[in-house]
Amino acid sequence: MSLFKQTFTALVALMLFILPTGAYPAQDTHEEARMALIDEIQQDYRRTAQALGREQMSEGVLRAILAVPRHEFVPPDLRQSAYENRPLPIGLGQTISQPYIVAIMTELLELKPTDRVLELGTGSGYQAAILSSLVEKVFSIEIVEPLGEEAGERLRRLGFDNVQVRIGDGYLGWPEAAPFDAIIVTAAGDHIPPPLVQQLKPGGRMIIPVGGRFFAQDLVLVEKEADGSLNTRNILPVAFVPLTGKR
Repeated sequence: MSLFKQTFTALVALMLFILPTGAYPAQDTHEEARMALIDEIQQDYRRTAQALGREQMSEGVLRAILAVPRHEFVPPDLRQSAYENRPLPIGLGQTISQPYIVAIMTELLELKPTDRVLELGTGSGYQAAILSSLVEKVFSIEIVEPLGEEAGERLRRLGFDNVQVRIGDGYLGWPEAAPFDAIIVTAAGDHIPPPLVQQLKPGGRMIIPVGGRFFAQDLVLVEKEADGSLNTRNILPVAFVPLTGKR
């Protein structure tokens, strides 16, 4: 058995003790596909290590990707494709992000167990579920009402009880829950929304795709200094659905 497969087996056993109640089935019928997906993500991660500024994915993020049943977050007719390393449509013009992109966005936030995180663009709830086991609280906003309502119900059903979903305009953030240790945006705008900068704690990190609907987009890491100034770094070219709402 390869070192990767040994590690995977050990992590699956460990997950039975750390997952929220109901978040993972007693018998994992997707183990082979899940293992192949993690292998692909790690290969992509190594190829982009220089751009990411780190050589390997952290154990916590790896465990989270392994733990979340992605097939629960895609439409029933696409469940056979749930563990392919690519985005999938979830209806109403929205998508569930490529698992590799989910992994690197999560990794770049450098999350701690005590963190409170704001997510813009709940979608089907997959990214929020990944964040759930890594932080204290996730506040997720979805502007498309049917998607947000379905995601909230799905997350509750699967036991991700530290995720709160709101229907609304993510561009405006969630002022009454601010400030946030980290902010993750899963739709692309042509600039970094000022309300999000205001709601990010000093020392906090934001990961956001920036670019136009028909132009190149870059995944941008934003770090807020103690004095409120920002450091930004373009990480990788990406393609996300557009951020909607007031701007």
